[in-house]
Amino acid sequence: MTVDPGIQEMQQAAERLAATDFPASIGAFVKERAATLGDRPAGVWFEDDVTVSYAELDRRSDTLAAALLERGIRKGAHVAMMMPNVPAFVFSWFALAKLGAVLVPVNTAYTGAELDYLLNQSDAQALILDAAYLPAFEAMRERPAVLADARVFVAGAADERYGSLDAMLAGSAAFEPPAPVAATDLASLQYTSGTTGFPKGCMLSHDYWLLLSHSAALGSQDLGVERSLLWAPFFYMDPQWQFLMSMKLGGTAYVARRMSLSRFFGWARDFAVNYTYFPETALKSLPAEADAGLQSLKYINAFGWSPAAIAEAERRFGVVARDSFGMTEIGAGIIMPVAASHKLDSRSCGVPAPFREARVVGEDGRECGPGEMGELQMRGRSILWGYYKRPDANAESFDGAWFRTGDLFVRDADGYLTIVGRLKDMVRRAGENISAREVEAVLDELPEVEEAAIVPVPDPLRKEEVKAYLKLREGVRREDVAPDRVFAHCAERLAAFKVPRYLAFVDGDFPRTPSRKVAKQKLVAAADDLRLGAYDRVDGIWR
Repeated sequence: MTVDPGIQEMQQAAERLAATDFPASIGAFVKERAATLGDRPAGVWFEDDVTVSYAELDRRSDTLAAALLERGIRKGAHVAMMMPNVPAFVFSWFALAKLGAVLVPVNTAYTGAELDYLLNQSDAQALILDAAYLPAFEAMRERPAVLADARVFVAGAADERYGSLDAMLAGSAAFEPPAPVAATDLASLQYTSGTTGFPKGCMLSHDYWLLLSHSAALGSQDLGVERSLLWAPFFYMDPQWQFLMSMKLGGTAYVARRMSLSRFFGWARDFAVNYTYFPETALKSLPAEADAGLQSLKYINAFGWSPAAIAEAERRFGVVARDSFGMTEIGAGIIMPVAASHKLDSRSCGVPAPFREARVVGEDGRECGPGEMGELQMRGRSILWGYYKRPDANAESFDGAWFRTGDLFVRDADGYLTIVGRLKDMVRRAGENISAREVEAVLDELPEVEEAAIVPVPDPLRKEEVKAYLKLREGVRREDVAPDRVFAHCAERLAAFKVPRYLAFVDGDFPRTPSRKVAKQKLVAAADDLRLGAYDRVDGIWR
């Protein structure tokens, strides 16, 4: 019997990883890489004209770990970090890993109201933040009781109320951890939006990050990847594992402060980038005559791309472009192998990644056969322990050892998996996961609103935009509710990417399910174009 070449590739990758001597922790990995690679550049923050070697990563994180220890930060402490894509983020991340403290990355777009929830829910005992985000921090209504000014460490400004991160990073202090840090220790609370409204903190171990990054490095190493371009905010999981992957490869990560479609391909050419990922729309915007200089590309993560776009990228750049499926909760879940070129026309995400098992489960709880649609469930080494202080979400999200992804898949006869929809009530806008319930809760605060419903609107640039439907209270007229006031209310309480772009009103009542929930699928099905009849915040018009 002939073995499918893609499945064989994943089996071989799993065997290679099983034979790998993994570092004891993220901090141990940093030290090993510094001892091996020394002055080789590990990261280039090119917009700030800063290059950091492997040795400096180790030295600066040691210095900061020692300074944090002096200030009472010890193993197990939860330390929030609200920083842009700058070297200090990585120094701080590795310092916490060496201490055995728990990193809590914070979205830099968060308002004071969102910080109220996250810092308290995560039991943050200290905070590292850039001075640019002090206004949001100081707009909090209620800090965690232990988060005194002396445990707030600010970069980029001298403020005697708080500690100075810049001063703590200066010098070259030796550091010895007061307690050993193991791969099975908690490394981070990575917050992610979901169906239950407010973000949930995924409890992720050191081994989660080491397995994910080492697994990603296997395929990249085989393709000769040395230079990676990272542009997503570091408070998300992707640039964290990508940076660790680059370190495992002994390569250099070129880090942008933020994505710029107009400059992206210039960066890729200037730095002879081998690996990156970018939206499918960016490929469409690149004229053919601009392809010169991009032949250094070797691998692209083509998340959600159409088969035609994948074929175009491979033809134009001579690159390997592959889709995959992952989540903060599970890391890499499904990967389209390099050898699976025979499946590229199928829109499949691929097969289970190394150390991952997958099954598709129907509403009746039985495992689906080939071609039958059901919920994707996954299990394996070092997926999340659970959601921090959320027993309700844990009960809902796990079926024994299996994590319920909330996404609908089908498996073909060869074992390849394809996403066909989702159970989760979310909008995925430009890579951001937005909980419909969180936005609805903010809209429901308006005195004129009886009930709100959020649905996604297809968008060529951002994949999806946020649309709000409002059912007004009895006696309230539409003209009494100015769209600009609705949007301003949202902007005060939500990060900018969560604020709806489209606003519409419903006549009478929402369509309902038998349990009286809003039947959102009927809202969506009732319009050929969800933009029509809605107010467009960006263009400032009723469509």
